[in-house]
Amino acid sequence: MISTRPLLVIVPALNEQETIQQVVSEIRAEPFDVLVVDDGSTDETANRAEASGATVLRLPVNLGVGGALRAGFRFAVDHHYVAVVQVDADGQHPAGQIRDLIAAAEQHHAHLVIGSRYLSPDTKLKPTASRRFAMRLLSKMVSRAVGHTITDSTSGFRIICEPLLSEFAHNFPVYYLGDTFEAVLIAARA
Repeated sequence: MISTRPLLVIVPALNEQETIQQVVSEIRAEPFDVLVVDDGSTDETANRAEASGATVLRLPVNLGVGGALRAGFRFAVDHHYVAVVQVDADGQHPAGQIRDLIAAAEQHHAHLVIGSRYLSPDTKLKPTASRRFAMRLLSKMVSRAVGHTITDSTSGFRIICEPLLSEFAHNFPVYYLGDTFEAVLIAARA
């Protein structure tokens, strides 16, 4: 049971000083352990995250979100977490919904659950028409490839559980869209 074990929330962040304190505070209020992976920020992101109670892993250079996540996954495995939740640093994912991801993972015995920004009528996401088209196309492609309906393959709100967590700690894609689209394909193959 994931809900009875320590869970780490990983927040990859690059120059998110305006939102990081609120994001960390909301997660800690749930309460969960928080790791902010500062991906080479040039602002106060790391200091503000630390002041809000997060453990901060400072990367000396910008690796991109995939590299930041892989570093976070390695941290989680090294510190014996059995599951992590990925949350974007911009505040678009309500910390109160982390428990929904945990419940879905436990109910379905899933190693990966993706929180969709499109299944709720309360969504505040308003992408441009071209971005919406690209996001839908990617979701259809990945759904076909993995044999499950994926409504938001680019969502940065996910739970990753062992043994997939250990796989991602070593083989998580670091190139553009690899952290979203390709990661789902890797999870399906694993």
